[in-house]
Amino acid sequence: MDPMAPTSTPQTPFGRVLTAMVTPFTADGALDLDGAQQLAAHLVDAGNDGLVVNGTTGESPTTSDAEKAQLVRAVVEAVGDRAHVVAGAGTNDTAHSLELARAAADAGAHGLLAVTPYYSKPPQEGLFRHFTAIADATDLPVMLYDIPGRSGVPINTETIVRLAEHPRIVANKDAKGDLGRASWAIATSGLAWYSGDDMLNLPLLSVGAVGYVSVVGHLVAPELRSLLEAHLSGDVAKATEIHQKLLPVFTGMFRTQGVITTKAALALQGLPAGPLRLPLVELSPEETEQLKHDLAHGGVHL
Repeated sequence: MDPMAPTSTPQTPFGRVLTAMVTPFTADGALDLDGAQQLAAHLVDAGNDGLVVNGTTGESPTTSDAEKAQLVRAVVEAVGDRAHVVAGAGTNDTAHSLELARAAADAGAHGLLAVTPYYSKPPQEGLFRHFTAIADATDLPVMLYDIPGRSGVPINTETIVRLAEHPRIVANKDAKGDLGRASWAIATSGLAWYSGDDMLNLPLLSVGAVGYVSVVGHLVAPELRSLLEAHLSGDVAKATEIHQKLLPVFTGMFRTQGVITTKAALALQGLPAGPLRLPLVELSPEETEQLKHDLAHGGVHL
């Protein structure tokens, strides 16, 4: 079997190269479903075998439940036969998360992304019960999303191992930034591990990750796929070369909030993106010039 084929296996339940897709809006700030379908098709054509919609990069805090369901349905219609469509369903309200999970399943999502409940800072037992409830809510496979920098609390390795016993909790998106903890969790949980921090894509692959949920995949999916292919084939030097070439892209795209830079870059490429919803704001002219410089230095010409 081609190790890069966009099919589900126990080792790669959501594919290998996934992009956390922005949500395009029209000029007046409404949901742009046509733009979303165009962007989804573009991203899959570029080499993504999975898309995450309604995540942080999709401005999920400022889209309505109805918009979230409409977006899932539109993206599944556009690329669901060619890529895994994973829907963000996590909030800091378990009951609300269950509603979003069921709505995503009804809209045709192939899987769910469940972020650690943010702001509330629940204890580990609360995290365990929250994620278990989401996994019990539908028949869809679930990817946990561990990002303590945003959520305020990590999912401890022991909790990850407990959660991995659930038949529908099959993966983790790791934005913890701790390669030691990742190594132990990968080794002891058996979950499919996805890098959720573009700067650490290659290091996480080296300790057992199977792929990534990327932001820069909006712009450099072919390079991310080449990096992964080089790693899988044992060509360490080539994988390192690609990683180092992309460093200016990783840096530039996160000089400020990633949704802001991604929508700016897509607009410069003439792709559907549209405005941001407050509290996010557009780049200043100076920041736009810096982004252009960073991307050009990394081989992306707008």
